[in-house]
Amino acid sequence: MTVVTVLPRRPLTVDDLDAMPDDGHRYELIDGTLIVSPAPLLRHQLVHSRLMHLLLNAAPADLQVLSAPTDIVLADDTVVQPDLLVAPLAQIVGRKLMEPPLLAVEILSPSSRLIDLNLKRARYERAGVPSYWVVDPDELRLVAWRLSEGVYVDVADVAPDETWRAADPFEVVVTPRDLAAGAG
Repeated sequence: MTVVTVLPRRPLTVDDLDAMPDDGHRYELIDGTLIVSPAPLLRHQLVHSRLMHLLLNAAPADLQVLSAPTDIVLADDTVVQPDLLVAPLAQIVGRKLMEPPLLAVEILSPSSRLIDLNLKRARYERAGVPSYWVVDPDELRLVAWRLSEGVYVDVADVAPDETWRAADPFEVVVTPRDLAAGAG
């Protein structure tokens, strides 16, 4: 049986997103516009799993590392699902995070590059997400920003073979090439 969802001809809200079918697609909402993402490439998944492992091993007991699909409600018309996030355990209640996480991480894909580097970065900044990282699995680079007086400032632009010691939201050491080691 095919299910057809008819979208209203107005900016969408969190309630509209909740009414979307549970069909395995990744649905996000940015400024009332529905964003549907395809399944990530294998290289993306490899980088994702290795970075998640690093973060999980370094996270203190009062913080949790979560993976997409985890909805973060940034506004009534903006619900995002970063590839990885770090949030206080006390914030993890119900189906969605209703407060900004301490860290949002996006791993670039051909279909998400512009959204992750522009739209999502601006929405995370506006919502007050303290740290934002973007990993490029093709270039093997990691770029990090930290919120300072409401604006993201550059913290790191890590080349493939460089090692970066992140301080926020906790100390963790990342070498971009190691995130995709062995991948073709």
